[in-house]
Amino acid sequence: MRSGAKVRAKLLDLRRLDNSAEVARVAVIVAKFGHTAVERNKLKRRLRELVRMRMLPVISPMDLLVRARREAYSATFEMLTDDVNDAAQRLSANAQKRAGAE
Repeated sequence: MRSGAKVRAKLLDLRRLDNSAEVARVAVIVAKFGHTAVERNKLKRRLRELVRMRMLPVISPMDLLVRARREAYSATFEMLTDDVNDAAQRLSANAQKRAGAE
């Protein structure tokens, strides 16, 4: 995934890599950053749900790595939602640009 295209959002870092599969595959990484397991698991559950509901329907088949930044721990659910929506739009726009260039 180090070779994938990088997309930065306020609360997330994303790496995308085209795949030959017909589905998108997503991995969510949340580092501890000195927080408790409860806080980490809560953030992971929120991100997984947002990716499933907001991102998967609009992105093309790709491998996607979603990594929460330190600031994500203090974000509200609405802030996470806005960030995921923004990232999904940017990923979708990038995919359309690449498809048009081919």
